[in-house]
Amino acid sequence: MTATTLNHAETFDQLFKEKLPVISRNDLASLTRLRNEAIALFNQNGLPGSADEKWRNTDITRRLDLDYTMHHEDFQSNLDVEKIFACEVPDLDTFLITMVNGWYAYRNSALRILPSGTIIGSLGRALREAPELVEAHLGKVARMHNNPFVALNTAFASDGVFIYVPDNTVVTKPIQMVNVVDHHENLFMQTRNLVIVGKNSRLELVHCDDSHNHTAGFTNTVTEIVMGDNASVDYYKMQNINDQSTVLHSAWFHLGRDARLNSHAISLNGGLIRNESVVTLSQPGADANVYGLYLMDKKQQTDNLVFVDHAAPNCTSSELFKGILDDYARAVFNGHILVRPDAQQTAAYQSNRNILLTDKARVNTQPFLEIYADDVKCSHGATVGQLDAEAMFYLRSRGIGEENARMLLMYAFAAEVIGKIGIENLRDRIDDLVKKRLRGELSICDQCVLHCSKPDQPITFDIDMSKI
Repeated sequence: MTATTLNHAETFDQLFKEKLPVISRNDLASLTRLRNEAIALFNQNGLPGSADEKWRNTDITRRLDLDYTMHHEDFQSNLDVEKIFACEVPDLDTFLITMVNGWYAYRNSALRILPSGTIIGSLGRALREAPELVEAHLGKVARMHNNPFVALNTAFASDGVFIYVPDNTVVTKPIQMVNVVDHHENLFMQTRNLVIVGKNSRLELVHCDDSHNHTAGFTNTVTEIVMGDNASVDYYKMQNINDQSTVLHSAWFHLGRDARLNSHAISLNGGLIRNESVVTLSQPGADANVYGLYLMDKKQQTDNLVFVDHAAPNCTSSELFKGILDDYARAVFNGHILVRPDAQQTAAYQSNRNILLTDKARVNTQPFLEIYADDVKCSHGATVGQLDAEAMFYLRSRGIGEENARMLLMYAFAAEVIGKIGIENLRDRIDDLVKKRLRGELSICDQCVLHCSKPDQPITFDIDMSKI
C-alpha cells in the first residue's frame, strides 16, 4: 500500500511526478497522453478562485485546507462490502455496483456480462478487457480545458465504473452505483465513470453518495454518459453524506438524435456538495429534463450548475431546481442555456425556486439564457422567499399546529420534484427521506402529520392543497 499526504499548499506538479508512474502503469497509450494533457492544463490554470464566475460564491480552498490522504493503489482488497453497505430502499431490485473509499469493491473480478450483452464492471478492468470501447469514449465528452477539477480527475483517477449497453437493448432493471466512504483517514478520492448507451436502448441508473463515518473526505467524481440515437436514460443522483465531507460531481451527457434524458439530483446532507451537469443536445429531436432538490441546514452548502447546449434544431430542455435552507445553510444555482445559431425551433425552460427558513440562510441564483437563433421558445426564472403566510394561516385555521403546518408546506413545495422520479420504490423511499429530513431527524414521530409511508400507519388529511 502506498499513499501520499497532501494539502492545497503542496504543488500538484510534484504530486503528479510522484503518483503518475503508479497510476498509469496499466494505461492505454492514449490515456497516458490524456493524463499528461490534464497535468499541463491544471498546472496552467490552477485551482479556481473568486475571479472565476462559477466559483465566485464558493471558497474551495477552505475545503482543501485539511490534510488528505491519497492512496495510489487499492488498499482494501480484503474489505467485506456487505458489512458496510446495505441498500435502504425497500424492494428496489437493481444490478448493484459498489465503490468503497474511491475503489471498485470487487476490482479484480471480471466484467459482468448480462444476457442482453450489457457490460458492467470496473473501469480499470474495462481498460484491459474492453479497451476499444473505453478508448473510443473516455475523455471525449467531459471537457477539462475550463474545468480544473475535471483536469484533476483526468490526471488522478485510478478507478471507477464502466457500463456498456449495446444497441436495441432495454436493461431489465436499474443499475445502482453506490459510492461509500467509511475510513478513519481524510481520504482524497478521484473516481471516473463511463456509461455508453447504444441506439434505441434504455437504461435506468441510480447513483448514490453515502458516508458511514465522520471524517472529512474529499470526493471528486466525473461521469461521462454517451447516448446514441433514440436512446433513453433516467439518471438519479442521490447524496447523503456527513457534514465534514466535500463531494464534487461533474456529469456530462451527450445526446444523439431523438435521445431522451431525465436527470435528478437529490441532495439531503453534506458539508459541501457541488453538482455540475453539462448536457449537449447534439442532434435534432433530443430532449432533456434536468431536476434537482436540495435540503440544507446548519452550515451546509450545495451548488448546482447546469449548462444545456442546444447544438441542433428541434430540441427541447427543461430545468426545475428547488431548495429549502435552514440555519446558516447556503446554496448556489448557476443555470446556463446556450442556443446556437442553427438550433432553430428550440424550446428551453429553466426555473430555480428557494425557501429560506431563517434570515441567516442564503441563496445565490443566476439563471441565464444565451440565444443566437430567432425561432425559439425560451424562459427562465428564479425565486427566493419564505413560507407563504396566507397558506400558514389557512392551515392553522384548520387546527394544524405551527410546526406541522410548516412541515406540510415544505413538503408540498418539495413534492413537485419528488414526483418526477420514475422508479416507484425509489420515489417512495425518497419521499420518506425528505419527510424525515424536514423534521431534522431520521426516525418516525407519531405526532407528525407527515408519517412515513408504512402499511400499518395510514394517514388521511382532508385539506384543499390548492390553497397551499
